[in-house]
Amino acid sequence: MFEYIKGDLADLTPTSAVIDNNGIGYFLNISLNTYSKLSGHNTAHLYLHQVIRDDAHLLFGFIDDKERQIFRHLISVSGVGANTARVMLSSLTPPEIQTAILSNNAKTLQGVKGIGAKSAQRIIIELKDKLGKDSDISEISLLQDNTSKDEALSALVMLGFAKNAVTKVIDKLYKQNPASSVEELIKLALKQL
Repeated sequence: MFEYIKGDLADLTPTSAVIDNNGIGYFLNISLNTYSKLSGHNTAHLYLHQVIRDDAHLLFGFIDDKERQIFRHLISVSGVGANTARVMLSSLTPPEIQTAILSNNAKTLQGVKGIGAKSAQRIIIELKDKLGKDSDISEISLLQDNTSKDEALSALVMLGFAKNAVTKVIDKLYKQNPASSVEELIKLALKQL
């Protein structure tokens, strides 16, 4: 299997790139994420994934290995093909996909064309454990969909604390332990306010 390709960028569209490597032009299917990072460049270094079908041999190119890993995880889910995974990576960034899966946010995944409620749930169920074990995932902040942080903030403001001070303390505490419950966040915040 091919690992990566490096060469001159002969052609670039939002869905494909042609890389000239030693006089041979390689046609790669790419996501909008990769396209946006390649725009304005004359050369490219893309990580590859090869899909072999009865009727075609396809190459998919990715700007970095993290994007390729997410692609490979997505296509391992029953009912999610290479083109669907590429559409997902065009609609959402790899960290957004990881965050949606780890936080059980099916609505975010359903916002992608071709992903319904059942597909979104299947993706979450099949990938949550795999992505949870990935060491890079711990760097992703789950702040976007966290209701416990918001509830703790609201409760402390209702108790009479200044919103700015509470926000700083809650953010700091949440970054230290993203799995904290509402009660834990409030108790820890009260000690610091």
